[in-house]
Amino acid sequence: MTRLFHISDLHFGLEDRHALDWFGECVRNERPDAVLITGDLTMRARSHEFAAACDWIGTLDVKVTVEVGNHDLPYFNPIERFFYPYRRIRGIERLVERELDLAGVAVVPLKTTARAQWRLDWSKGWVTRRALDKTLAAIDALPPGTTIFVTAHHPLVEAGTRGRALTRGGERALAALASRGVAAVLTGHVHDAFDLVKQTAAGPIRMIGAGTLSRRIRSTPPSFNDLTVEDMVIGVRVRNLEHVPTPDMLIDDVPPDALPPRNPGEPVAPVAAVPAVDPPVH
Repeated sequence: MTRLFHISDLHFGLEDRHALDWFGECVRNERPDAVLITGDLTMRARSHEFAAACDWIGTLDVKVTVEVGNHDLPYFNPIERFFYPYRRIRGIERLVERELDLAGVAVVPLKTTARAQWRLDWSKGWVTRRALDKTLAAIDALPPGTTIFVTAHHPLVEAGTRGRALTRGGERALAALASRGVAAVLTGHVHDAFDLVKQTAAGPIRMIGAGTLSRRIRSTPPSFNDLTVEDMVIGVRVRNLEHVPTPDMLIDDVPPDALPPRNPGEPVAPVAAVPAVDPPVH
C-alpha cells in the first residue's frame, strides 16, 4: 500500500500553528510515503513568509513535492513578479513541481498559476498549452499500469455550479488527463476538501481537493487528506482536529467564489451538508 498526505493553503503569515504542529506530528509518527503540497505556501509572498514556510517544510523528513499557488507570486513588486517570480522560494527550489515515483504510483505536477492574465482577477487558474504539454509528456513516459496523480493548485473546473470559470483551459486539461488514465487530480485553493468525479469528453476523472492548514478557513476546520492506494483503489480520509467524519468534511461542489472569510478569526460555519456515504473509489 502507498500512503500520501495531501495538504494545501498553508498561508504562512496567517498560518494555524496548532494545525501545522499537529500535521508535523502525524508525519513523524506515521511516516507516509510522501507529502504533496498543492500551493499557497504564503499569504503575500513576502520574504519572511517564505522563509517560515521553507523552514517548516524542511522539517518534514519524507519525500515532498510542492506546487506554487497564486498567493506565492509577489504582490507588491511587479518587477519581481514578472521577471523573478520564484526567487523567494529558493530554500525549497528542488521540491517545486517535483515528479515523484513511488513504486507503481507516480505524482506529476501541472502548473496552474500565471504571472498575468487577460482578465482582472489574476488569482484564478490558467492551464497553458505549454504547461499541459509538459505534464502530458511526463505521464506518457511512465510505465503502463502506473497509478497517476496530477497535482495542481487550482481546481481545473467547477463541479456542480454554474459560476465563473475558475481555471482557463481546465476543461481541456481534464479531458486530456482523463484520456491518459490519470487516477485523480489533486488540488487546493478553495480551503475545503472535496472528492468528486467529473465527466469529460474522454471519460470520467476524479477530482480531490485538500482543505487548509491556515486560519483562513471557509466552511470546514483545518484539515489534510490522508490518501491510500492499494490494488489501484484510492481511499480518502479527511483528517482534522475537530474529529469531523470524512463524509461531513467533503463539500459537494467546487464553488465559483473560492475566497475564504476575510476575518481570519471568524468562527467555523456549519459544515456543508453532503450525503453520508463513502466517497467514490476507482
